[in-house]
Amino acid sequence: IDTAMNGHDFTFAGTQLTALPTGALWWPERQLLCVSDLHLGKSDRIARREGRLLPPYDVRQTLEKLDADLSRTGARTVVCLGDSFDDLAAADSLPEDERLWLIRLQAGHRWIWIEGNHDPGPVNLGGVHLAETRIGPLVFRHIAVPGDRAELSGHYHPKHGLPGGTRRPCFLTDEAKLILPAYGAFTGGMPAQSGPLRALFGERLLAILTGRRCLVVPAD
Repeated sequence: IDTAMNGHDFTFAGTQLTALPTGALWWPERQLLCVSDLHLGKSDRIARREGRLLPPYDVRQTLEKLDADLSRTGARTVVCLGDSFDDLAAADSLPEDERLWLIRLQAGHRWIWIEGNHDPGPVNLGGVHLAETRIGPLVFRHIAVPGDRAELSGHYHPKHGLPGGTRRPCFLTDEAKLILPAYGAFTGGMPAQSGPLRALFGERLLAILTGRRCLVVPAD
């Protein structure tokens, strides 16, 4: 991996992981890159359902970031933790150049799509489609299950910031759970201290803020 990536190395459930400033998670021992909540096609879905037009660049921005993370890490396995598409119609209506770009990214990788609440069924793209999976000691799923341990999930799009500062997308972790930030462009977020998120964790909750470099702060 490129040592200039400004990530944060930490231990979780006996594994050595790196939170990347982009919001991706790198597991060097398994050469595994994990991302969550790409929400590809969000601008398409909003235009289709609500008639509001957003700049149609969310897919391209997200794929550019993912392409760069794959190149920097040399990952062999990719796990997408659900809500990879904003809905199933968004998956079917990807522009041809972006669909081919995604297929090119999949080439040479073991690619695992975890089902999310926005994309509960398989899409017409390569890779393996699973409700959840276990790799080594870690469980990968979209929505955290209260009480489970060694669990990686997404769904909540957590954000946190320093006092007086702008909230940034962040990883949230204690000794039992790790929730990833939303990786996709144009995604909103939930404050780390909000009730639904805080209830999932123990007392010692850390936020790993994304940005130009990762910053670790208490989330209490």
